[in-house]
Amino acid sequence: MSFLLFLRGFIAVLVAFAVASYAITQSAWTTFIQTLICAVIIQVGYFIAILFMVWRSGETGKRGETLARGENVAASATDIQPKGETAQLPGVGRSPLP
Repeated sequence: MSFLLFLRGFIAVLVAFAVASYAITQSAWTTFIQTLICAVIIQVGYFIAILFMVWRSGETGKRGETLARGENVAASATDIQPKGETAQLPGVGRSPLP
């Protein structure tokens, strides 16, 4: 999510929250404090979401490296096989049928 998209949504949510809060409390000071608390909570949630996305992208990279290493191993195994035989895929059992 781009920052401008987040900022636009952030401001819209805070304005809607402030209007609803003022309609309920009829106090500008209480509305200001509650809207400020709401803004901090949204910022913390955004920060946690960004951290989660960075953490998840790191795991995806590790999986890609593991797969690349596995593909290299499978490719080298097919080079060693005699002609007419096929290499078994790692993690896939042989068929009971001939």
